[in-house]
Amino acid sequence: MEIIICRDYGEMSKRAAGVVADLVRRKPNAVLGFATGSSPIGLYKELIRLHKEEGLDFSGITTFNLDEYVGLAGDHPQSYFHFMHENLFNHINVPRNRIHVPSGTEKDHAAFCQRYEAMIRKAGGIDLQILGIGSDGHIAFNEPGSSLGSRTRMVTLTEQTIEDNSRFFKSEKDVPRHAISMGVATIMEARKCLMVANGKNKAKALAAAVEGPVTSLITASALQFHPDVMVFADEAAAEALTLKDYYRWIDASRRQ
Repeated sequence: MEIIICRDYGEMSKRAAGVVADLVRRKPNAVLGFATGSSPIGLYKELIRLHKEEGLDFSGITTFNLDEYVGLAGDHPQSYFHFMHENLFNHINVPRNRIHVPSGTEKDHAAFCQRYEAMIRKAGGIDLQILGIGSDGHIAFNEPGSSLGSRTRMVTLTEQTIEDNSRFFKSEKDVPRHAISMGVATIMEARKCLMVANGKNKAKALAAAVEGPVTSLITASALQFHPDVMVFADEAAAEALTLKDYYRWIDASRRQ
């Protein structure tokens, strides 16, 4: 696991986007896994800039998103389908038929989740999965206590997640109680994972995920077993890391 501590959100976003851009340049038909939430927005803005100003070509990629709220149609302003189009897809040249976001409006959620897993396999698997981290250490909507062997499924959100996400809705009661989410094991099958974490409210969770024990209570901690993970964090998110000075030394040495 490579930990990169950046001075601020802007640097974090730019450096993380550079990793994605490098992959797309090397492998124009890459399969990318995307995340929602506030943390990756800066990364997406930089990808849009690279596309518009430097010609970064997304015409050959295929995308899979981590999750979606149950009960929200794609045109709902708080759906993750809408989020991804507003913050990325509408601004780059990714083919619409290669965009995959879980559906939260299927009648048979279990059958849909099996199809979603099959679509990922048919695409050849995910080359790079972008991740955020919840304030309680979850990735995607794999809440504390989720099996580290879990696959794509319908999950029930915790009170903490509902509270954290209520800022995007009119009130907390409007936040859906369930979501469709890739499982931990599904995420771990990506060939590379890239996590972004910013803000003091993520510091405790990040430290537990990268330096604590591997446990289902912090589902992001499963990434310690992944062979290729990059974590980009700003100074505030990194403040609780015991080895932060060592991580800085490693990063500086690699960049010389």
